[in-house]
Amino acid sequence: MSTATQSRPTSTRPTAPGRRLSRPAAVGLYLGGVALGIALSALTGFTITSAVVYGVVLGTVALFVASRLLEGRRKATDRLVTALVTTAFAVAMLPLVSLVYTVLTRGLTRLDAEFFTFSMFRVVGEGGGAYHAILGTLIITGLATIISVPIGLMSAIYLVEYGRGRLQRSITFFVDVMTGIPSIVAGLFAFALFTLVFGNDIRLGIMGAIALSVLMIPVVVRSSEEVLKLVPNELREASYALGVPKWRTVVKVVLPTAVAGLGTAVTLAVARVVGETAPLLVTVGLITGTNLNPFDGRMATLPVFAFYQLTQPGTQTQAYLDRAWTAALLLIILVMGLNVVARLISRSFAPKTSR
Repeated sequence: MSTATQSRPTSTRPTAPGRRLSRPAAVGLYLGGVALGIALSALTGFTITSAVVYGVVLGTVALFVASRLLEGRRKATDRLVTALVTTAFAVAMLPLVSLVYTVLTRGLTRLDAEFFTFSMFRVVGEGGGAYHAILGTLIITGLATIISVPIGLMSAIYLVEYGRGRLQRSITFFVDVMTGIPSIVAGLFAFALFTLVFGNDIRLGIMGAIALSVLMIPVVVRSSEEVLKLVPNELREASYALGVPKWRTVVKVVLPTAVAGLGTAVTLAVARVVGETAPLLVTVGLITGTNLNPFDGRMATLPVFAFYQLTQPGTQTQAYLDRAWTAALLLIILVMGLNVVARLISRSFAPKTSR
């Protein structure tokens, strides 16, 4: 019996180049192109915009050409797209970084104990604080939350668990429309609602709460609706199979399962409205003293306080500007704190899947 040796078929696929650009080399090439772009901008009349554009273009081209010569077309294309995406992210972050830096450097000037413990009552020029505006913001936002959360949550439950047909589509359509309305429209709505009964000179904290609730309700509805849709239908069906009525299934099964997402939705909705200025300018106005009764007269809020401090400074302009920047910093800290709370709620109350 003769044995025949058969040669293995040779592969016709092109072999990948053996050379590779290390990460430091790739970064160095890109930064070298950026430096060349900055030098080119300096030769043609330096501006920040031209330096950024020239640097990004030349850095990306340098990285692409070097990768194309050493690593081949596919790897070069991958590096090109990576450089473009990274550059776009960096450009998008520049305004945010600039904003945070500006607010921090200017807002820390008056971030002292007096700012949190004194109002502007009988204060002209230096001194004073935003004690009255901080309390007003907390009261009005709390009232808006009390109004919005039950309405928004029950609307979301209806849309997910009970709604069918034309009524469901109509509610969804109007919620989507309300999500995009300008904030000043919500303020005008609350103002018109109260002036029909009390006249044109009325300004109340509850008016601001209702205006904010108009903005907050659609956010709660849409966020809660998406969270409730994530609850597995198997849980509902298992409850129905045990003879549990639908309303009890919603209360005992669906809501506890979605409590993490619902808490996050509510917290983010509060963060959405806490910095609104336009509706509070129309409905609440501003006072220099402290008013803690939302049903009796004007109230101060942080956004309106910052607006008036910036647009209507007195003779000592810098003191007013310092208070405005500090109020803006405090609003940013408040919004960031609410976002952190939302993440903690999501992490703490999320269903545990591991044993």
